[in-house]
Amino acid sequence: MSDAARPESSGSVPLRDSTLRPATPKSATTGPAAPEPAPPQVDQRVYRAVIALTYLPVVCSGMHLEVHGREHVPPPGTPLVIAANHRENLDPFMVARALPPGRFVQFMAKKELFVSVIGWIISTGGSFPIDRSGNDLGAVRMAVRILKNNGTVGIFPQGTRGGPALQGGVALIAAKARAPILPAGICREGRRWIVRFGPPIEAQGGIKNVTAELGERLLELAHPVGERV
Repeated sequence: MSDAARPESSGSVPLRDSTLRPATPKSATTGPAAPEPAPPQVDQRVYRAVIALTYLPVVCSGMHLEVHGREHVPPPGTPLVIAANHRENLDPFMVARALPPGRFVQFMAKKELFVSVIGWIISTGGSFPIDRSGNDLGAVRMAVRILKNNGTVGIFPQGTRGGPALQGGVALIAAKARAPILPAGICREGRRWIVRFGPPIEAQGGIKNVTAELGERLLELAHPVGERV
């Protein structure tokens, strides 16, 4: 415990008169707490334009997107956390494109992306920054607010592309917002981009257990299925 946090013993410091007066209420000195920022809104026109433009490199390279398990995606208007493995720069756009109509995903994205025109596009599409250098509680609170507004939050629990281990933030956010977790496996095989959705996971039974179950599901879903082309 640091010196600043360690309580003094009762005999080490003499009591002064001021210690006997009732404490001034915090609200009287600091005023009311500042309101929390509203969750970012999705500009559907910008969102759809970005999804269309980011699909052009896939088409121009002779590839296509193949989606499996779309029946596992809950209907729009309900809170949902989408957790996917992360290998390529286009992963978030492939997940967004694979979702049924009406389900708009707002991704947690590293704060370094929120600069200039790119940052404006990402923000207008509904995504929000996270500082990966530490525990960004502000980003966690923002994700929970989006979910409590019946939105969809997208997270890559590996933290970085090809990260070796899953972080527990997905389970924590889902538990706080009482939202299910939809696992999504992404892979490439031949001329196919493949996105596979699995059955939702309820965020119950502890952060560690939920994270372990999510890891097992993602390992399974990230393997190619169907006919190679």
